[in-house]
Amino acid sequence: MGQRKKKYQSGEGSKYITRQAALKMLQLTLKNFRSLCILKGIYPREPHNRKKAQRGTPGIKILYNKKDIQFLLHEPIIWKMREIKIFAKKSGRARALKDFRAVRRYIDNHPVLTLDHIVKERYPTFIDAIRDLDDCLTLCFLFSSFPSIRHVPRDQSALCRRLTVEFMHAVIVSKALRKVFVSIKGYYYQAEIKGQTVTWIVPHHFSFEPQARADVDFKVMSTFVEFYTVLLGFVNFRLYHSLNLYYPPKFPNYSDDIEKDLADEEVYVAERIAALNVSLIRTKEEDHEEEEDNAVDEFPDSTDDPEKLEKIKLELERVRALKMLFQGLKFYLNREVPREPLVFIIRCFGGEVSWDRLLFVGATYEEEDKSITHQIIDRPNLSTCIPHRYYIQPQWVFDSVNARQRLPVETYMMGAILPPHLSPFVDENRDQYIPPEEKLFRDPSLQLEKPFTGEDDDDVLSDVDLGEEETLDKTEETTLDEKDKEDITSESDDEETEMFPSIPGFSECDREDIESWLQNNIDDPGYQIMNEDEIVSFLQDSDEMSDEEDECGNIPSKNESGPSNEEAYTALTTAMKKLMAVTVGTMVQEDPREKTRLEKQEYRLREKMIPKKHRRLYKSMMAGRMKRNKEAWLLGKKRKRYEEEEMLKRKAQKKEAIKAALASDC
Repeated sequence: MGQRKKKYQSGEGSKYITRQAALKMLQLTLKNFRSLCILKGIYPREPHNRKKAQRGTPGIKILYNKKDIQFLLHEPIIWKMREIKIFAKKSGRARALKDFRAVRRYIDNHPVLTLDHIVKERYPTFIDAIRDLDDCLTLCFLFSSFPSIRHVPRDQSALCRRLTVEFMHAVIVSKALRKVFVSIKGYYYQAEIKGQTVTWIVPHHFSFEPQARADVDFKVMSTFVEFYTVLLGFVNFRLYHSLNLYYPPKFPNYSDDIEKDLADEEVYVAERIAALNVSLIRTKEEDHEEEEDNAVDEFPDSTDDPEKLEKIKLELERVRALKMLFQGLKFYLNREVPREPLVFIIRCFGGEVSWDRLLFVGATYEEEDKSITHQIIDRPNLSTCIPHRYYIQPQWVFDSVNARQRLPVETYMMGAILPPHLSPFVDENRDQYIPPEEKLFRDPSLQLEKPFTGEDDDDVLSDVDLGEEETLDKTEETTLDEKDKEDITSESDDEETEMFPSIPGFSECDREDIESWLQNNIDDPGYQIMNEDEIVSFLQDSDEMSDEEDECGNIPSKNESGPSNEEAYTALTTAMKKLMAVTVGTMVQEDPREKTRLEKQEYRLREKMIPKKHRRLYKSMMAGRMKRNKEAWLLGKKRKRYEEEEMLKRKAQKKEAIKAALASDC
């Protein structure tokens, strides 16, 4: 008899381990355990059967995969964490004893965590690291805006600032930016790097508001940032070398005289690079854009679908035009405009930009420069305007990038009411509400309804009336055409049915057979037309079988005198020739209601064929779809109500203006 298996040695009970047991196994404190799990990318798990996973203990406990905890046993960082703990104890004891020589010695030999091997372990290839850049960039941009607070050291925020600025320079040089959007959370950017889509958020530049510790755990976030800074440093290094740039970045815009007067050269270089308006030095004098264009024109021969290949070519042409969107334009930014996001966007698409020298370092030309084409301003008016340039609002830059073309500047002029700022991060395949402006943005051939235009209401009403008359005329024409087609088809049917009584020897039964033959498919072998030889042989056989009953069940009497075979044959051939004559074809019109009914019926049958294990998932999917449809319907209804209210307001304002004009005339 074999040995009996003990309880929880296999199955759910052996797969998971509680956090307390993991701490005991690793001999770590809770603080160090959390940091280690964040650095290694290990998170709690949700078991299928919690009762078995917790080995019968009541309550809800934090569970980890047992293999993950065993994997942490061989991590060298654990020993470094223990060394840091010993260092803290020794240095604290030396401070208490006021042994400053020992304190200085301990500080010089301070143990440092190195995370390079963890980055290589979690991201074996460069593409894997780029795929996971979304959270990394968002958190680094957030910490770069923080001041020095308790759990966020000043060095960490300064490092985040340096790495994010370097990454923005790499995006500018490669022209990888594709989409931008402004919301209350911040600026959304989306870039395409090495074929991978990277999306991140940059917060607005507001004053820092301290948060309570219960709301935000800065210690955990700081641990994430500690790992993400190492990751972003690796990514920047690879990106700069792939773009033939020096890393750390260098720029050639200061002379030896300036260098002698500098108090701190590193601060000077950091400020110029942070201006985002400086061209970096390349390692080789090669035109990277030409190499990229040559790479774009090459297509793999494996794509056999010409339509797919044509779509790829069209998309590549659009991207190539997008990279040169602001080529040849010179912008000037006013003081009230956010400098960094606009400089980043304009430089990504080939434009030149400058600002007031007192605002930030790195300005290249003054406001009085006559070559400026666009001045970005965010105020209702100016005291003096320089001719031969456009005074536009910042939204024009963002909307032009999303539209992939330079939009007309008339609707974005200084003091104008701006159109809605539409998000480019909308999934067109999902059931979502699409506002009229976005429909017009996707298909310029469409025309919006005219609730917001400055036209007269009478003109609008006349246009509506004319449109209704045209639609009525079209409907009348279509109904007349349908009636004519019905008359033609009925006449052709009448001609075919009228020829049956003229054939001698044809009874009512024969007429019904011919009608049924006409209604069936001609390609069916049972309903093929016979040739002359087959008809003669058929008639001869019918003479020999005259003693049997005919198809209608009538027994011919001896006194009845029917037509001869030759007469029947000639009559049948003439009838067949008329039937075989070529006539004008008629288009078969399907009933849309019947078609939708059949589609719904087929859809219900497909729903019934769903396996039982997938029905719950299908129901949740359909519930989500119904919820999205309802939200889209509510938003459409809200938009319609808003447009009606705006139209009533305009009418009321127009009436008041007319009354005021009449009163002034009197």
